[in-house]
Order: sequence, then structure tokens, then C-alpha cells
Amino acid sequence: MSCLYITEQGAKVSTENGKIIVDCKDGSKRSFPKETLESIMIFGNISMTLPVQKFCLEKGIKVIYLSTKGKYFGRLHSTAHFNAERLKKQVYLSDCDSSCLEFAKKIQSAKIHNQRIILKRYEKHSDKDIKEELYRISIYENEISKCNTVDEVLGYEGMAAREYFKALSKLIKEEFSFNGRSRQPPLDPFNSMISFCYTIVFYEIYAELESRDLSPYIGFIHKIKRNHPALASDMLEEWRALLVDSTILSLVQGNEIGADEFKYDEESGAVYLSDNAMKVCVKKLEDKMRKEINYLEYLDAPVSFRHAIWWQIKSLANCIDSGSFESYQPLKIK
Repeated sequence: MSCLYITEQGAKVSTENGKIIVDCKDGSKRSFPKETLESIMIFGNISMTLPVQKFCLEKGIKVIYLSTKGKYFGRLHSTAHFNAERLKKQVYLSDCDSSCLEFAKKIQSAKIHNQRIILKRYEKHSDKDIKEELYRISIYENEISKCNTVDEVLGYEGMAAREYFKALSKLIKEEFSFNGRSRQPPLDPFNSMISFCYTIVFYEIYAELESRDLSPYIGFIHKIKRNHPALASDMLEEWRALLVDSTILSLVQGNEIGADEFKYDEESGAVYLSDNAMKVCVKKLEDKMRKEINYLEYLDAPVSFRHAIWWQIKSLANCIDSGSFESYQPLKIK
């Protein structure tokens, strides 16, 4: 099962002979067997016929609408099923400080661990010295277990993130060097790429949470704010370094994209992906999403990254049903 990303502006999505058809303005046509699709992501000015929409609603295929810059507009969503009891338990757990702290410690310590391992992997192929950053990240990772509040956990996570991106900026190819994490807007090509791919993974998580009858807006780590999908933000933490950062690092270090593949806004300083850069990032990320991994300790067989997300959200739903995060196991690489 896969996700279909449609980035060609002016394209039309229809259905014919059991296939999803994408007709592009240049006259080219692509077709995809319906049974192979799990989700569709539409970027920008792209139309979809009513028969395709009905099919996606009937089969539970997630359709997500974003701008060409990755801004989320909404998604096609069926209201055929809903587990109100699970939502009540989610709300109850979100008000339990000890449960939120337990979940925050698990998620953020795993995130920092994965950041540290990724840095060590790339350090092997670099002459740059990042020993000081790795040392500090290790200290912050160890401090997480001693925290008494979620805010303390987030404090150490933030300090680790600063050291992590400082180290990344040393390891990455010079033409993609950057000065720390920047967002809304991203101020360099590397930040532009990871922000774009974070958005894609974020809304895959968002849709999967809804399919499990969980509210993406009621979280346990990030504070609940109006119009902010706090739970989707919580769950993205597990995948930032492991899935997105490693994908973009591979793209850059493997010379699969150049720094000239970006658009620069002189007034705001923002840096955005060109149409081709978007296609390159989408393909690289989708290839990674299909890659099979053995990081889930509770499974005997390997699964793709996409299905690992599915399993982790299933595990989250089970924890919420039981009223405890004790059994939740974040992914950790070795």
C-alpha cells in the first residue's frame, strides 16, 4: 500500500477501469490501481472528480489537501464510524499530569536518542568535530528521566535540539549549511526541505489518528491550543529525526539535489522548494516510507515506515483505552 502525491499544477484526478488516473496539463497521463492506494496528498491547484471522492470515502482512502508550500487546507473524511468512549478516555488522560509526564519522557528521550545515533552515523563519514555536541545531547537525554513536569522535559528536549542542529550544520555539505532551525518561514534550503517533509508526515499522522477515533487536537505533551493539532504534534516527535531528517540528509549528502533548486523571497528571507525540488523530496520521502524496518520490538516481522506509524498509533489507542502509557514503546534505532 502506498501514498499517491500529486504536485503537477492543473492536473485532474479521475477514475477509469479500476484505476486512479492523473491527467497532467502537458498531456501526460499516469494511472494507479485503486487497491494499491492507502492515501492521496494533493498539493495546490489540482481537481478531483466526484466518483474518485466517493470511492475514497467508501474505501477509507485518506485524501489530504495542501498548498504548494505545504500549508494544510483540509482532508476528505467520512463520518461513518466514531468511538466516543475512546475520545472520553483521551480527554481524561490529557488532564492527568502523571500520565502526560510518563508519555513525554518516553517520546522525547527516544527522539533525542535517535538524533544522537543519526549524528554518530554521519560523523563516521566526516572530518568535522561534533564531540562536544554529542556529549551535551547525551547529558540532556539522561536528564529526561529525572524530570518532574512536562515543561522540564520540553526544556531538555529544546536544548538537545539546538545541539543537534548545530552538529547537523557542521556535517552537511557546505552549500546546504544553515544557522540553526528556522521555520515559518524556513530561511535556508535544508530547513525548507525538512519543514516540507515534516508537514507531509504530520498530516499522515493526523489522518491516522482520526481513523483511530482519536482527536488530533487533544495532546499529552504539547499544550492544547485553539486550532493546533497537539496530539499530531506529539506523535510527530517520534518520527522527526528517524524518518524526515535522515531522509533529507541522505538526499543532500548523496548529491540528489542542488542548492539552486529553491526559490528565495528577498523581502521575507524565506526559502521555498521549486516544483522540481518538491518532486525530488516527495519521491525520496515516499521511498523511505516504503522501506521495511525492524525497529518495533513488539513485532516479529519487519514493516514499512508507513505501517510502523500505523502500528504506533494503534498502540497509542490501546494505551488510551487502558488508561495508561506503561506499554507504549517509542521507536529507537541502534
